[in-house]
Amino acid sequence: MNIVDIQNVSKYFSNHTALDDVSFSIRKGVVFGLLGPNGAGKTTLIRILNQITIPDQGTVLFKSHGLNRSDIARIGYLPEERGLYKKMKVGDQAVYLARLKGVPKDIAIQRLKFYFEKFNITSWWNRKVEELSKGMQQKVQFITTIIHEPEFLIFDEPFSGFDPINANLLKDEILELKRSGATIILSTHNMASVEEICDDIVLINNSRKILEGSLVEVKRNFRENLFEIIIYNDHDLSELPSDFEIVSDTVKDDKRTFVIKLSHIEQTNKLLSYFMENATLNSFKEILPSMNDIFIQQVNRYNAQQHG
Repeated sequence: MNIVDIQNVSKYFSNHTALDDVSFSIRKGVVFGLLGPNGAGKTTLIRILNQITIPDQGTVLFKSHGLNRSDIARIGYLPEERGLYKKMKVGDQAVYLARLKGVPKDIAIQRLKFYFEKFNITSWWNRKVEELSKGMQQKVQFITTIIHEPEFLIFDEPFSGFDPINANLLKDEILELKRSGATIILSTHNMASVEEICDDIVLINNSRKILEGSLVEVKRNFRENLFEIIIYNDHDLSELPSDFEIVSDTVKDDKRTFVIKLSHIEQTNKLLSYFMENATLNSFKEILPSMNDIFIQQVNRYNAQQHG
């Protein structure tokens, strides 16, 4: 079941096309990566989903009906541009923002204290926002984004400004939200985070969709039939069969590592059999392209086609 269906959406601003006939769907209960370079159209799409602006053409369905103002209560949005009142105390502001989202005061305080303790920020309750670092403020804003327990969440560059420990804390929380049934859009340039937590992705460039699918499918579609084989260096393998292209061959300590390219994926069993028969195998794995590599390759290819 899809929670969101974006159908032939276009958006224009004076002489600029922000979105050009974009269509894709977001399955319920997944972490969905909304990817693209700066200026691709991601922010415009997020604004449409939040009812901040409306498309000039096309339709957005939320749970099979036309997206409308009443759906906003079911959505949580963490914008890239953080916005907290600097002079307010953290606890007062968090309660205020929760109340704006329809959470009764007593329940808001109960939930906030749970999350403040979970994120180890209980001591910040009576401090002013301006006393907090950027990373601390982001923690507070993340909590206020999820406090009304929305079923659909949009996080725009949520890891920006976080150290690795706090970024990992946030990733764990996003996965916990997914396990509890929420659907999450993750808009980020951090491809490592996409690899870690996204189920599906869409890649937008110059206002158009250029790639979509499950993370697993996308990586497999761009496979180059590369395999890493590590053997114990106790056999003399001076010459491999000619249909195995050796990309690299390195020796370190008691192990020898081959990177081999196959002309067809169907040769995998033959490759594995050869090494099992002629060496002592340590490990065998396919080398799939990273999302970072795919992102750069597809954006560059699309741009070259547009200017070719």
